[in-house]
Amino acid sequence: MSKVAIVTDSNSGITQAQAKELGIYVVPMPFMINDKEYFEDINLTQEEFYKLLAEDANVSTSQPTPDSLMKTWDNILKDYEQIVYIPMSSGLSGSCQSAYMIAMQFYDGKVFVVDNQRISVTQRQSVLDAFEMAEKGMSGEEIRDKLVEVKFESSIYIMLDTLYYLKKGGRITPAAAALGTLLRLKPVLQIQGEKLDAFAKARTSNQGKTIMINAMKKDFEERFGGFDAKDVWLSGAYTFDKDGAMNWKKEVEEAFPGYEMHLDPLSLSVACHIGPGALAIAASRKIHV
Repeated sequence: MSKVAIVTDSNSGITQAQAKELGIYVVPMPFMINDKEYFEDINLTQEEFYKLLAEDANVSTSQPTPDSLMKTWDNILKDYEQIVYIPMSSGLSGSCQSAYMIAMQFYDGKVFVVDNQRISVTQRQSVLDAFEMAEKGMSGEEIRDKLVEVKFESSIYIMLDTLYYLKKGGRITPAAAALGTLLRLKPVLQIQGEKLDAFAKARTSNQGKTIMINAMKKDFEERFGGFDAKDVWLSGAYTFDKDGAMNWKKEVEEAFPGYEMHLDPLSLSVACHIGPGALAIAASRKIHV
């Protein structure tokens, strides 16, 4: 067995069942829904979450408490010498910095927190890469450094079906949301590195899909050095509508011959801010060790 445990949080989209199957550990992200605390994939399923969202429940996200994180790490360190912890990007949440401070103060040399600016499917891929490196005998420090070395070598584009949840969370003004709804706009957002930015506005879902595919093709050419499947992972994600997501997967694979796109539902901690019906395409550079 590897001496290095790989730990992430549920922002990665990796479920508790998948974690057990893969041999990794997932810290569930806490939610407050109508003043009641839930933990993603522990006492809150995807189906239950979207039902509550449709009922216009008040949803807010949080981060694991220092105590709960330390208990998790302590239990894992009973069986491992080191931990590589891969939380969501520090540019999108304070949980990474909190984990880093805890690791430095109490676990120096045993827990290595990775701030490689990833979230969702690119974060998931980092976890899989880290596990492979651990299996090859690399130390926690070596794995962290390798992941950080390629932290900007990823790209995500997300098309939203509605602006309602961005408005509800205070991320856009009510006036902007009203105008977007009136015009039936499908905003396309971009994540490269630590920032979430507006990228384009589509009038239809088909136009939005075309925008995302063309943007990713450009990234392949200009950021990843070409379309060689040996060098880049291609992934997709969605919220709620699995049938629509499977059609999206087919469209992407037709646009990128030689690639099979891995498809996952977005974690609830992301979905609560963008709502159902979202589609995403993502890519990250493969790590060769």
